[in-house]
Amino acid sequence: MDTNEKIKIVGTNIQEKANLIWNVANSLFGAYKPHEYGLVILPMVVIKRFHDCLLPTREKVLATYEKVKQLAVKDGFLRTASGYRFYNTSQYTFERLKADPANIKINFENYINGFSDNVIDILANMGFFTQIERMADAGVLYQVISDFTADNADMNPEKISAIDMGYVFENLVQRFSESYDEEAGAHFTSRDIIYLMCDLLTMNADFSGEDAPAKTVYDMAMGTSQMLTCMEERVHALDKEAEIICYGQEINPFTFGIAKADMLIRGGDPENMQFGDTLNADKFKGYTFDYIISNPPFGIDWKREAADVEKEHKLGDAGRFGVGLPQKSDGQMLFLLNGIAKLKDTGRMAIIQNGSSLFTGDAGSGPSEIRRYIIENDWLDAIVQLPNDSFYNTGIATYVWIVSKNKPETHRERILLIDASKCCEARRRPIGNKRVDITESCRNLITQAYSEYRSAIFTKTLEDKKTVLTCKSKVLDAISLGYNKITVESPALDDDGNPIVKKGKPVADTSKRDTESVPLDEDVDAYFAREVLPYRPGAWIDKSKTKVGYEIPFTRTFYEYEELEPAADIAKRIAAREKVLMEKLQALFGNGGEQNE
Repeated sequence: MDTNEKIKIVGTNIQEKANLIWNVANSLFGAYKPHEYGLVILPMVVIKRFHDCLLPTREKVLATYEKVKQLAVKDGFLRTASGYRFYNTSQYTFERLKADPANIKINFENYINGFSDNVIDILANMGFFTQIERMADAGVLYQVISDFTADNADMNPEKISAIDMGYVFENLVQRFSESYDEEAGAHFTSRDIIYLMCDLLTMNADFSGEDAPAKTVYDMAMGTSQMLTCMEERVHALDKEAEIICYGQEINPFTFGIAKADMLIRGGDPENMQFGDTLNADKFKGYTFDYIISNPPFGIDWKREAADVEKEHKLGDAGRFGVGLPQKSDGQMLFLLNGIAKLKDTGRMAIIQNGSSLFTGDAGSGPSEIRRYIIENDWLDAIVQLPNDSFYNTGIATYVWIVSKNKPETHRERILLIDASKCCEARRRPIGNKRVDITESCRNLITQAYSEYRSAIFTKTLEDKKTVLTCKSKVLDAISLGYNKITVESPALDDDGNPIVKKGKPVADTSKRDTESVPLDEDVDAYFAREVLPYRPGAWIDKSKTKVGYEIPFTRTFYEYEELEPAADIAKRIAAREKVLMEKLQALFGNGGEQNE
C-alpha cells in the first residue's frame, strides 16, 4: 500500500473516531451550549486515552501500590509497574463507574484523584474539575461516562496509534475552535504540509551511528504537538535507532493539555512540554535546538505581549527581538526571530509565514530589518510557496521558510525560491477551507526542486495521464534582495529662478523631495547620474537619510508576461458582439415599435 492510500485510510479512521467521540455532545445538549461542548469532550478524551493505556497493567499497579503506599517516594515504583510515566491507583475503571450510577460523582472523583500528579496537572489546566461539578449538577455525568465506555470509544494504543490519536485530538480541537469562530490559521496544520516540512528539514541529514548524539526538535506554537510527533516519525523512518527529543510550548490550555498527555503516553519527558506565551513567557530561555518546526499564528496582534516584547527588544543582542519589531497587528515575525535565537550553529528551521513577511515594511522598518538580519547573516536557505486552500481554516497564500545556520557551500550567499502553488491535487471532499492536498507525488517534486537548488521547472504527469504537477524554482543572489533607499533633494529657487544658497549650500525644496530604491549591488552615484540627474538638474542625494531595505519579490520573480491580444483583433471581437446585440434588440423591440407608430 502506498503512502497516499495509507494517509487516506488513516484519515478516514480518524474522522470516524472523532465523529463518534463528538457524538457525546448529544448527552450534553441543554446542560451546555454548543460552543462549550469541548470543555467536557476534550478532557474526557484525554482521561479515556490514559484509562485505556493503563488497563493492561492495572492489577500490577494496584499490587505495587499496596506495597509502597507508605513510602515517601513511590512514583518510580508505580511508573515502572504501569509501563508509562503516569499511573492510576484508583480501584475504579470506566466499567465499574458505569455499574454504579447512584454514586457516579463521588466514584468518578475517586478515580480522577487516583492519577499521578502530572495527569492531575493536565486536567487542572483544562479546568476539568469545574466541569465535573457542572455535569453532576445537570444530571449528565453518568451518561457522559457511559458514552465513553462504549466499544466504539475504545482508545487502546494497540488499536489506535499515538500519531493517529494525536490527529483525533487535532480534529476535535478543530471542531471546538470552529464553534468559537477562532482566528484563521491559529491552530491547524494538516499532515501533508507537516510531512513536506519534515522532509525539507531532514534532507541529507545523517542520524546514523551508535554514538550519534540525540537530536532535539522544538515547536514554539505546538498546538497538540502533531508537528513534533510527525518529525519524530520521519526521523525514525530514516533511522530506527535515531534518538530525538521533543520540546514545545503552547498558550492554549486545551491543546497544551493534549500535547502533554500525548508526550506522557509516548514515553517522553512531559517537562519538555511547557505552557505559556512564547513571546512574553519564554519557557526555553537559553536552550538551542537542532531542528525547529512550527506554524505560529499569523495576522494576530501582539498588543497583549507588547510591554514585555519591547523591553526585550531594548536588550539588543542579549534578547530575541533586538534586531527589530514588526507592526503590532501581526506577530508572526517575532516567532521567526524567536526561532532563529533558538537554533544551534548547525540548526535548521522550517516555519510557516503568510505573504506579508516577504515585503511589508519600508527600508529601515522592523520587518525590513528582520529580513536584513536573516539574509545578511546568510541563514535564509529557501522559501516554498504552498498551494492556496491547503489549510483547514484559511485559503490565503502561505510560505514555508527554510532557515539554516550552516548552509551548504553551494547554497552560500544564495536563496532558492520555490513556487509550489500549483503542485497539489484536489480533494474529493473539502475539509473547511482545505480543498487540496500536497500528496506524496507533490512532495517528491518539491523536495527534488530543493535538493537540486537551481533555477528550473519540474513537472510530473500522474497516472491518470491528465494531471500534470508543476513546481518552479529560481535561485537568487542574496544581495539582489536588498536596496538602498536614497532621498533625492532638489534646490529651492528664488524669484529669478536661481538656486537659493545658505552657508554655501543649496537649500532644498521640500515639496520636491523624492526617494529612489537603488539595488544593493549597484553603485548609488552611478545610478543617480544615469536615472535621476538627466531629469532633475541640480538635484543631490541627502546621504544622511539613506537606508538599507530588504524585500523578497516572490510574485514578481515568477511572473509570466502574457502577450496582449492585438488591437485589431479586439476591435473585430467588439464589433461582432455589437452586431449580435443589435440583432437581439431588433428582434425584441422591432415589431412592437412598428405597431406603436
